[in-house]
Amino acid sequence: MSFCLILLAAGESKRFNSKIPKPFIKVAGKALLDHSLIKFNKIKQIKKIVVVINKKHSRFLKEIKSNNFSKIIGGKTRQESTYKALRYIKKNRIKCTNVLIHDSARPNFSLKLIKKIINASKKNTVVPKIPIHDALKESVSKEFLLNISRENFFSTQTPQSFNFKEILSLHARNKSFYKDDDLSLVQSLKKVKFVDGEKNNFKITNQQDLLMLKNFMNLKTRTGIGFDVHRLVHKRKLYLGGLRIKSKLGTLGHSDGDPVLHSITDAILGACKMGDIGQMFSDKSKKFKNIRSTILLKRVMDQVKSKGYYIKNLDINIIVQTPKIKKYKNKMIDNISKLCEISKDQINIKGKTTEKLGVIGKEKAIACEVITSVVQYD
Repeated sequence: MSFCLILLAAGESKRFNSKIPKPFIKVAGKALLDHSLIKFNKIKQIKKIVVVINKKHSRFLKEIKSNNFSKIIGGKTRQESTYKALRYIKKNRIKCTNVLIHDSARPNFSLKLIKKIINASKKNTVVPKIPIHDALKESVSKEFLLNISRENFFSTQTPQSFNFKEILSLHARNKSFYKDDDLSLVQSLKKVKFVDGEKNNFKITNQQDLLMLKNFMNLKTRTGIGFDVHRLVHKRKLYLGGLRIKSKLGTLGHSDGDPVLHSITDAILGACKMGDIGQMFSDKSKKFKNIRSTILLKRVMDQVKSKGYYIKNLDINIIVQTPKIKKYKNKMIDNISKLCEISKDQINIKGKTTEKLGVIGKEKAIACEVITSVVQYD
């Protein structure tokens, strides 16, 4: 089986009451849409991702760091948006036997749930469900309340899995039957397999839901500290934050001696429980002689991403008498943002001096310290 994923993010989010569209609200440093994309991109059976957005929200896409998807403009309703995505897949001859359809307002699903849905999809429509535990009541009139047995009731979630050709045909023929989700188009439940959903996979509808999601995400946050210091000498280049800076003096080191990127790398490794930069890139190894620290940080980022870690924020102190950091701060933030695959507003840089005290104050060394927090997905 091969899968396409339709990720629906075209709604108006009127109940959410926010100037920023709901799919682009940030939690733990990333947009809700990004949280879903990060996890879906880990599933090898998913060969293509189609994100359906609202035309009015196009400018917010620049905040999305994931780039492994195609974008289309949605319709006025959820049904129209889904149908447009299905036709896009067919028109572009994207090969897939099955399609997953998911709401971007449900970013807190687990990889375990996705794999369970995929494994059950060979001959079935697959839908996650959760039982209703609260008492059910129906207000029949102002004077009468009906008590309803909850035994036969349940809630459905997304992603929902369908045979691609079948769901495309159902959308084309049965638009008037559509109600709330794509399962409503399925006429017979004989080929529907319900799997256990997850309470954590709740839909973000209002600000209270968002607060609950933040509490979940914060439970998975870890913190790391990085520190580095390099002597300043003649006949060496000066790199700070991946930026080449004109200077008569440069940093002495086995690599390019960039104390900022070294501190960032160490902080990330510490937060992810992966040792330190010296263990990973020994100064006894010739292959790391004069290597750019940008290369080392990229390698670390590849490894931490493979373990499910993503950076939430970086707070950086660059301790130097000269040059003045203010002049280079924005360019450094640009570099670090690209290297760490996070937005610039997740990075803070402060320039500090030692009031001309010690080796740093006498312009004989540069130091840097970094605190970072990371989020881990399962």
